[in-house]
Amino acid sequence: MPEITLVEAVNLSLAHEMSTDERVLVLGEDVGINGGVFRATAGLQARFGEERVFDTPLAEGLIAGMSIGLATQGLKPVAEIQFMGFIYPIIDQLISHASRLRNRTRGRLTCPMVLRAPYGGGIHAPEHHSESTEALFAHIPGLRVVIPSSPARAYGLLLAAIRDPDPVVFLEPKRIYRLVKQEVADDGEALPLDVCFVLRDGTDVTLVAWGAMLHETLAAAEKLAQEEISAEVIDVATLKPLDMETILESVTKTGRCVIVHEAARACGVGAEIAAQLAEQGLLNLLAPVQRVTGYDTIMPLFRLEKQYLPDTDTIVAAAKKTLEFA
Repeated sequence: MPEITLVEAVNLSLAHEMSTDERVLVLGEDVGINGGVFRATAGLQARFGEERVFDTPLAEGLIAGMSIGLATQGLKPVAEIQFMGFIYPIIDQLISHASRLRNRTRGRLTCPMVLRAPYGGGIHAPEHHSESTEALFAHIPGLRVVIPSSPARAYGLLLAAIRDPDPVVFLEPKRIYRLVKQEVADDGEALPLDVCFVLRDGTDVTLVAWGAMLHETLAAAEKLAQEEISAEVIDVATLKPLDMETILESVTKTGRCVIVHEAARACGVGAEIAAQLAEQGLLNLLAPVQRVTGYDTIMPLFRLEKQYLPDTDTIVAAAKKTLEFA
């Protein structure tokens, strides 16, 4: 079984679904001839033809509107937005049409489209290329928001997203596109949506994260283990709908929770998780929930990027802070 990167897993997943379901289409800026800005769609046009993998004009609103139209006619479009910072022109299409098509037609029509976008910082990119605004989409009823954290999860979750009858925003953490390799079987086995994955068992504190931040969070768990602190690590994976049952079960066991994300702190998905822990799990908490996040500022340019992104030591310090409470 070959070891591949996360971006290669995305390509493998797309190719598998296109080969088994002729309704699957890929569209976006430069996805065809060039294979996408990060080469996530490399080779797909040569293999499946220009009618199924096609370049669009530089017009995100058009990409979204066309995808919705294709989805209503029985096709399964997978649209790419080059960077999350370019995604805002399509919010009207997502809120006004894609997310409510099932409700508007009382179930007669659904919108089986996937909107892929590289997101997050860490690659020394210019402004508008390092956004982490996943909370915007998690707030919209009718949308799924999925973020993989490894090659295997990228492969399996993208398969599930394409097969889902409703719209999915699939955000790919570009900082780890090529950071690690992992064995991934091209077997067409999808991973379940709407569930968290427990990556590491622990008894003292629960660390909750998603996307690229799992890299630092798992490293923090290793550091804590060296000091005989047992950390359980949860990969949220699907931010909407949120699997609070798994998180609550873990926090019931550990009594402590640290939530990690690189998005800005205010109104982030971490705040939603903390609120639900307060509503449903307050009596099981032995310490206040801690959040380790980005700042309520625009992502800075590369000289300050590392100061903006949460790091392993900050996560370790937050975990130790929860242990100060008896």
